[in-house]
Amino acid sequence: MDDTREARILAVASLEEPTRRRLYDHVVRQTAAVTRDEAATALGLPRATAAFHLDRLAAEGLLDVVYERRSGRSGPGAGRPAKLYRRSERHVEVSLPEHRYDLAGSLLAAAIEDAETTGEAPRAALERRARQLGNELAAAARGTASARTSSDAVMRILEAHGFEPRAGEDAIVLGNCPFHTLARQHTDLVCEMNLCLLDGLLTGLDATQLQARLKPEPGLCCVRLEPNPTFRS
Repeated sequence: MDDTREARILAVASLEEPTRRRLYDHVVRQTAAVTRDEAATALGLPRATAAFHLDRLAAEGLLDVVYERRSGRSGPGAGRPAKLYRRSERHVEVSLPEHRYDLAGSLLAAAIEDAETTGEAPRAALERRARQLGNELAAAARGTASARTSSDAVMRILEAHGFEPRAGEDAIVLGNCPFHTLARQHTDLVCEMNLCLLDGLLTGLDATQLQARLKPEPGLCCVRLEPNPTFRS
């Protein structure tokens, strides 16, 4: 299932159609999967209309399709399984600008578990986990479409994770903080986590021409990527 930002926006936008939204709301309120006929009858719709919109919701990943024999019989003569719909297990979240509290939550939970298991200081565990995630994002990017340079790869990954990178003459500034609300409430903790994440990303991409630095500015992410003065081409 495509979980890119564009796909998530399209999935949510598909609910703008009133009949489709009514069908989605009906399906998710049920305790069991429903057939096209059941949905059409419940909402007073033609069966073909209900089928069209239910299939569209399934195509967008908002509903799952399952097949069951409602008669309870099986084997020859039991008939074809009925096509049923239920709420998808996929979670779709869209925010503008984009926020990634799932990443922050995952890092914080992992750090707490590490600290309880090993006795490591929670903050040290969080910073280590953030660098590790940055390395993993870099490795995933290397395994897909290649960029012309490591700087191109950095920009692509930052864009994919909602940082809104803007390349200037002397630095890459980040127009959005994916952890904005958390950073306002727990500034030092979250900004250091963010710094370690981006430092791990640069290390993983071998982008030694850049360095991540904390430089909070109004309206921007607290981290910016600047030329590394020790870099030798």
